[in-house]
Amino acid sequence: MRSTQQFSITLPNEMAEAVRAKVAGGEYATESEVIREGLRALLARDRAIEQWLQSEVAATYDELARSPSSAVSVADFRASLSSARRSRKPRDR
Repeated sequence: MRSTQQFSITLPNEMAEAVRAKVAGGEYATESEVIREGLRALLARDRAIEQWLQSEVAATYDELARSPSSAVSVADFRASLSSARRSRKPRDR
């Protein structure tokens, strides 16, 4: 059984030129290598997001579910941001 599959894809002109430029510049040997590297980066990003969702977002949700009174209202959060902006020094803006 083959460990690869052939695809035919259509890219916008700008992306196609970027792929060709990577090959022409010697960064990659073939257009397929450019696409594979892009997919590896996309999959790595997806894994990082999934990890963040499971470790931080889910944990925060669970904590909030256990103690709903610890939540900050949207109005209070906006007021806090506005206050912080007003208190910054002019050079910080």
